[in-house]
Amino acid sequence: MKPFVIFVFVLIMVCFAGGGLARPQSAGQGKWSEKARLPEPRGEVAAASVNGKIYVMGGSARGRDDQQLVEEYAPATDRWRERAPMPRGISHAGAVGMNGKIYVVGGFTRNVHMGALDVAFEYDPGRDTWRTLAPMKSPRGSVGLAALNGKLHAIGGRGVDTVTVATHEVYDPATNKWSDLAPLPKARDHLAVIALDGRIHAIGGRFNATVDNTGMHDVYDPATNSWKSAAPMPTPRSAMAVTLYRGLILVAGGECNNRKTFIENEGYDPKTDRWVSLASMATGRHGFRAVTLGDLAYFAGGAAGCGGGEISDTLLTFSLP
Repeated sequence: MKPFVIFVFVLIMVCFAGGGLARPQSAGQGKWSEKARLPEPRGEVAAASVNGKIYVMGGSARGRDDQQLVEEYAPATDRWRERAPMPRGISHAGAVGMNGKIYVVGGFTRNVHMGALDVAFEYDPGRDTWRTLAPMKSPRGSVGLAALNGKLHAIGGRGVDTVTVATHEVYDPATNKWSDLAPLPKARDHLAVIALDGRIHAIGGRFNATVDNTGMHDVYDPATNSWKSAAPMPTPRSAMAVTLYRGLILVAGGECNNRKTFIENEGYDPKTDRWVSLASMATGRHGFRAVTLGDLAYFAGGAAGCGGGEISDTLLTFSLP
């Protein structure tokens, strides 16, 4: 057999054996770029988008873990401007945009996940004003927040005395009241929570410390008030950024792996219940947030060091061809 024929035969066998090169061909897709930097470096921020603009709120900066700072980013001009501060300083809060308003709930006021809060605020971008809402029944930070069918779902988090909880509360703006719903199958904090196609996905997080990172993936169905398991995230991690992008749930970054933050970027396809590895970030980070506008997913702030060190002012974008 000639050398060239042998080479082709071996290559074909490698490709077909156990899936071979099939997975790497789809891995690593996508491109990362940078936009205008945040005016103030911040980690453990909250972020949401409404009306084509991005709002980054609170977080850790200037040596404090309870910033009130609110900054607005306009993609059309690639510029930032400061807006009305939050009613109180918060880090590790949950945030989401819904019906033209931004909602921020929970959070911490002191270092090492202390001072769990039950607060809930509504921001009106048109008027640049904040309104205080009814507090959650269970104070907690590192909480996941999702908007579904005109209501807010606050899921998981770390509560009083730094105890990780499985609590799931829903807020109805029409009544300004919180109610309890089916809790997570297992308590965890620093998880990624997002709504898609009438359900809520709770992904990753940790049970206590970063050594307890998990890839658990639970899906909540409001019709039955119940949870079911979905394909776990391939890279167990916590304190990630999550957003919807072209039908995928993107989960990027996180803490901490061998004292390093994660660079991984993985996408979940709900149609196939499968994950794909996408282009990684150049530098790991955690405590940042993501939103999607148009053809770009935006990732704001965060920290490159485990536990909050090396706070960043970077605004990254991710895109697929």
